[in-house]
Amino acid sequence: MDGNGRWAKERGLPRLEGHRAGAESVREVLEACIELGVEYLTLYAFSSENWSRPPAEVTALMSLLDRFLDEKAKDLDRQNVRLLAIGQLDRLPAKTRALVERIKARTAENTTLTLVLALSYGGREEIVSAARSLASDAVDGKIAPSDIDNDLFASRLQTAGIPDPDLLIRTSGEMRVSNFLLWQISYAEMVIVKKFWPEFRQGELFEAVNEYKRRHRRFGAL
Repeated sequence: MDGNGRWAKERGLPRLEGHRAGAESVREVLEACIELGVEYLTLYAFSSENWSRPPAEVTALMSLLDRFLDEKAKDLDRQNVRLLAIGQLDRLPAKTRALVERIKARTAENTTLTLVLALSYGGREEIVSAARSLASDAVDGKIAPSDIDNDLFASRLQTAGIPDPDLLIRTSGEMRVSNFLLWQISYAEMVIVKKFWPEFRQGELFEAVNEYKRRHRRFGAL
């Protein structure tokens, strides 16, 4: 969800105002996904690299995340949305972790849509962690190296049990995946949107989905 800071800068506003506007886009996109019948929505909310931002901005982002989670908990439950989270969650502030866990428990039985928040997430770190897990099991004799295949590897990722993405949307015109779900997006269709994330609302999502529907997915075949 890229472009919050630039959106704010263009308007002479503090960066935090861009993040606040971006939170409204989250609300609209979530509701639009429910309307479309989307079953899984993953939002790249905070990357492992984002920790290198100025401490004041990181603190403000965590506070905004806390407020968003606290305010939306009832809405998620009312909308029958299940919340999951992936990433190095142990790096998050204790209050944020507690909020995430509380809402995960509250919404665990919901079935309309699964909202996956990628928090303190990095695709390379996830792959390394999965490789370490498999290597440890091999050393302990629980598995043989020859047992490792795509399915076993995927089962050690944080997204185990979650389907791989069909559509990857990148806002603000950026032409890179920025360490996001590197294993899982192998065959995802990409739609690049020039608008900043705070400008990405229901209409933009519908356009991206229509573009996806026009694609012919070959998965490497002719």
